[in-house]
Amino acid sequence: MTMADGSTEVELTLAELREVAGYAAACARPALTVFESERPEDQRPREAIDVAQAFADGAERTKALRDRAWAAQRAASQARDAGQAAAGEAARAALAAAGAAFLHPLAKATQVKHILGSAAHAARAFELSAGDDPAVGADHLAQARSLANPVVVDVLRRYPDAPRGGGRVGDLIRQLDASLRSAGPG
Repeated sequence: MTMADGSTEVELTLAELREVAGYAAACARPALTVFESERPEDQRPREAIDVAQAFADGAERTKALRDRAWAAQRAASQARDAGQAAAGEAARAALAAAGAAFLHPLAKATQVKHILGSAAHAARAFELSAGDDPAVGADHLAQARSLANPVVVDVLRRYPDAPRGGGRVGDLIRQLDASLRSAGPG
């Protein structure tokens, strides 16, 4: 189906959406160590990941997902404003995990961020916490590749390649996108 803006609709089942959300939560969860080491009392990123996982496990897609995503966004902003860039990226990974439940069935490159954003922000958090070491980010992307089951890869392949831009996180999204698309059959 072609939409008014010229994009086409992607077929996406609720089960596939749950797989994507579970993948995003699994990619974001390791970065909680980065966030919680700098901001131990702030549970907003953990709550965002937990609600994304609950959706992946069968819970309804409710306002709680959006509320926890916005709370993680505020946590990211507060960490960034406090000069804690790594913690900010870790919170953005949690935001992206909760946002994965809202992957739209529009064949637009920007939707790839809903699938891979949590992995890329987590990788960036690890890079920053290791003195901006790209090898550490590459290690997390390798883990994210191993977490991507055939359903996630199949869903990803229905969308255009990841968009340009987005700074270092955009680079990480594109690296992961290319590696998953070039892997053998999903």
